Amino acid sequence: MTKPRKSVTIFCDGSSLGNGQAATRAAAVALLGYQGVWRAVGDYLGNATNQQAEIAAAAVGLESLKEPCRVHLFSDSRYVVETMNGRFRRKTNHDWWQRLDTATSRHEVKWEWLRGHDGHLVQEAVDRAARKIAALGHVEEEVLRNAVDRVGVFDPDALDVALTES
Repeated sequence: MTKPRKSVTIFCDGSSLGNGQAATRAAAVALLGYQGVWRAVGDYLGNATNQQAEIAAAAVGLESLKEPCRVHLFSDSRYVVETMNGRFRRKTNHDWWQRLDTATSRHEVKWEWLRGHDGHLVQEAVDRAARKIAALGHVEEEVLRNAVDRVGVFDPDALDVALTES
């Protein structure tokens, strides 16, 4: 008999400071929620574009799951969401997409776009953490802890209802 998969919510965001310039500082962060408990994971990417950082943010979140899960993943990147939902073609960033495909392969993922910089508590926390890690040039646990602290106790089911009603 197959064990039921846990339902996890992931909010992810990437940041590339100096995007389009010769030297960029990029980071990827994901906040994972399970039964009202949140944790943050992040990765300093170094020289990467904003699109690459957005792809990496989704991968970082999915890679951190220890077992196959049902995942509701939110990103403010239409590029990531529309590509993963099969509506955009992959013309560039093939290595980055391969990383995300590998991270996705063992999970059931529902991809959903969420408007960025729109005052959403969790999205704002993950955005702030990604920008801070990019600026620092490395991951600091305190930055990830602060993102979790900003979210506090958050009910992802309430988000599902709010998005359905809007």
